Amino acid sequence: MTEGFNPPAKSGKGSKPSARREARKLALQALYQWQLAAHSLNEIEAQFRVDNDFSRIDAAYFREILHGVADDVQALEAAFAPLLDRSVDALDPVERAILRLCAWEMLRRVDIPYRVVINEGIELAKLFGATDGHKFINGVLDRLAVQLRSKEVTKARRV
Repeated sequence: MTEGFNPPAKSGKGSKPSARREARKLALQALYQWQLAAHSLNEIEAQFRVDNDFSRIDAAYFREILHGVADDVQALEAAFAPLLDRSVDALDPVERAILRLCAWEMLRRVDIPYRVVINEGIELAKLFGATDGHKFINGVLDRLAVQLRSKEVTKARRV
């Protein structure tokens, strides 16, 4: 685990939304490590399971995100790269991991409302990113939602 990248877990009741939120936090950290260290996903997953208390985490969702993002990384980046003001390689590693995670949720988990995906991305950026990184994440994810979930966005904006 990267030093300075592991805030204390919030206490919660273990509800499904908070268990998913915790899964996203750990998945983001694992994706960050995967990007920088290029270790195998199975090795990173095993390390996270040993180093973290998974009793309040949706472990299946953690695994789904970790492996899903890694399997689809090129398609995910192709989806959000045109919306950036710089190259994907020039992104801060935390922002890149957040955008990959959220793009994966928008593409592969249509059962999760796009507003939830955006809000979770913003919260991850506030927690782990640079001071104003959440604003950048919000802007990119707003445009990505229009691109990937146009019907859902249009319907939500009519209400």
